[in-house]
Amino acid sequence: MDPKQMLEKMGNRVPEVMGNKDFSKYAILLPLIERNGEVHVLFEVRSYDLRNQPGEICFPGGKIDFQDKTKEDAAVRETIEELGIERNAISDIFPLDYIVSPFGMIVYPFAGVIDSKTAFNPNPPEVDHIFTVPLSFFMEKDPKIYRINFDIQPEESFPYDLIVGGENYNWRTRQVDEHFYIYGDKVIWGLTAEILAHFVEVIR
Repeated sequence: MDPKQMLEKMGNRVPEVMGNKDFSKYAILLPLIERNGEVHVLFEVRSYDLRNQPGEICFPGGKIDFQDKTKEDAAVRETIEELGIERNAISDIFPLDYIVSPFGMIVYPFAGVIDSKTAFNPNPPEVDHIFTVPLSFFMEKDPKIYRINFDIQPEESFPYDLIVGGENYNWRTRQVDEHFYIYGDKVIWGLTAEILAHFVEVIR
């Protein structure tokens, strides 16, 4: 390849997460709503009939579709569908840091305000019920964090003879921190708790 052509091609590149084309991409909205003069965070409890993570607590969101013009549009669309609300009920949307998950996902979280007068009509196939927690609870109480360790297990045909150290190679152990908030009988954990902890850090 001609060096000039190579430099022209590289100069027009917009960097992304390496390998992102192979990742599933999701957009999520962290909804804020006023209750009794205080800001609350709104959560969903996933339908118990769902195949994946039934009954778990989450934020509205889902996979980014081809018709979504932006990641924010995807988060808003999913929120409207799951909570059964109108678009004009959602305002003041801003992005949070996105998450590259070790499980092949990129999650794009947003926070936004839902009008306090909104009437909710949750979608039963996806949402069992919704509830809110005062934001002050999360501002005053740090999450408990537990570490998950991943074992390194190369496949049987792995070419140990091609790497320095061979079968005794010192692999880096991968670890993931799981966040937990306990509010009464509600357990908020996983990506939902991680996004929430990040949001609290941003507004602090």
